[in-house]
Amino acid sequence: MALSFDQERRQFVRVKAEFAVRYKFLSKTRTDRELEAVYEGKSANIGGGGLLLQCQVPKLEWIPDLLLQRMAVGCNLLLPTADLPIKVLTRVAWIEALDEETRSFAVGLKFREITSQDQDAVFRFIIRAQMPS
Repeated sequence: MALSFDQERRQFVRVKAEFAVRYKFLSKTRTDRELEAVYEGKSANIGGGGLLLQCQVPKLEWIPDLLLQRMAVGCNLLLPTADLPIKVLTRVAWIEALDEETRSFAVGLKFREITSQDQDAVFRFIIRAQMPS
């Protein structure tokens, strides 16, 4: 069976969901002082394997390292249904510029490391988001 270009490649369903996300850029090779900061963005959607984050990238020169997975992004997802933040280590799947002047981007993040307990909390959130109100 041949794959078409428009065929969905995601393993999990995604739901539209806007919630706060605290994130930090992680690198073993860079020493920029901006790596010490914790930033805040917001999600646009989430699935069992990742999320779409609307955020700022402090330095445009980081983009190649993010796309080549030389940098990771650690996130605390502040799901409205969870008592504690969901902690995930992610990799950047893609980046789309929203506003180059403010360095605001839509970033597709794929989960690399997440505990089974936190993964279950994400799945519960997704299931609740799909239920009619």
